[in-house]
Formats: sequence, C-alpha cells, structure tokens
Amino acid sequence: MRRIKINISYDGTDYSGWQVQPNRASIQEKIETTLLILTSESIRIHGSGRTDAGVHAKAQIAHFDMEKTFPNDKLKLAMNSLLPPDIRINSVTNVKTDFHARYDVQEKEYHYFIYNGSPLSPFDEKYKVQIQKKLNIDAMQKAATYLVGKHDFASFTANAGKKLETTIRNVTALQVIKSGKNITIVAKSQGFLYKMVRSIAGYLIRVGLEEVSPELTKDILEMKTRVKDVKTAPAKGLFLWNVKY
Repeated sequence: MRRIKINISYDGTDYSGWQVQPNRASIQEKIETTLLILTSESIRIHGSGRTDAGVHAKAQIAHFDMEKTFPNDKLKLAMNSLLPPDIRINSVTNVKTDFHARYDVQEKEYHYFIYNGSPLSPFDEKYKVQIQKKLNIDAMQKAATYLVGKHDFASFTANAGKKLETTIRNVTALQVIKSGKNITIVAKSQGFLYKMVRSIAGYLIRVGLEEVSPELTKDILEMKTRVKDVKTAPAKGLFLWNVKY
C-alpha cells in the first residue's frame, strides 16, 4: 500500500462540486471511477477541501492509498486518458503515509475573477463575472484591509443555522488587483468557511459599486451574523488557485 498525492485542474461548470453526491456528477466521483477502472480497487480520494458547484480549480490537491504497482508517469497518463476533458491530473507523486491533503494544508489561495466592462468575451463567459458599472478599486481594497487578520467571519459564511466548532479564521492576504478591465480578488488563508470567499467577493463588489462604504466592514464583522449587505458572488468567477503544505 502506498499513498499518492495528485494535483488536479478542473472546470467546475458542469459539476455539482468536488464532493460525491447521489445522482449528481462531481469531480471526486469522476476521479474515483477512473481509479476503479485502472486498478480494480475501490479507492476513496481525499481533497484539500470541497469546492462548490460551478467553482473551478487550477491546482486542487488530493491523496489516496493504492495497492496496485503503477508507475506515476503512466498513472497520470492513464487517468487523463479516461477522465473527461474538463478534469486533468497535473502531477502524481508519492508521499509519506501520514500525509493528508486536507489536514496538512498550510495555506489555500483563491482567485476571484471579474470583468469590469462590456462586452464580455465568450471565452471568458464561464470564468469571469461581468460588472459593467465602473468599480471603485480603492474602496474595495480599503474594505479588504479590514478583513485581513484573525477575525470571526460568521457574517461572511452561508452556513445558516448550522452549528460550527468555530467561525474564526485567519485571512493572511486579501488583495484587489486591477489590470485593464480585469479585476482579480486574491484571498489567502489556512482555511475558509463555507462560501466565505464568494461572500467576501460579493461584498467587495458592492463596496466597489459604492452601495456600501468600506468602513461598514468593521461593523459587519462585529455583528457576527449574516446581513443583507453581504451577497454571495456567482460561483463561476472563483478558482482554487494554489494549496501549500
């Protein structure tokens, strides 16, 4: 038995998310089915985290245990030959048996992509959220600075009525980067709450539209409950960009 780490890219448009769900296509299910075909083993893969329906990944990380002897380069080639074209295995490496793709994470990095203009290219339709009205980037970045650090992010999660062990998270970086009409929100933390990044993105968009002031951010954090000023941005703009161990 050996433990293997895989780096995965996927277009989440046509999937219900990462996690296996009854009667719905998921990234995890597609990869596990591929491994079953290749190895005749019922293999459960463990991801660094669960991405929601419609969310993409440039570099999702997962691990699994396998008995069959299969050279890593050939395993990568074989998996990619069987997987649908919107899921790709970037690398296959051996790791220590105590490595865990989820519990050993040191930092996750998400990118949220916005096109601030018109028209939106058909090639960007599935991967960027279009905002036609000009966004105030300075205001967005000012609001973002209030969210950096260790805070209770209960106001920025969508776990309505669900009891969590803690809603405290440490956001190590939150940047709003503009390049022409393209705007990228970059968020880094060891871990995020359910729909937290999309909630932050939705809120920052409202700040950029000057519907709310950046200073309101401090009050919303203190409320520690979901409020109408925090909207969940569409899934298609979000990418799991990198995972560090």
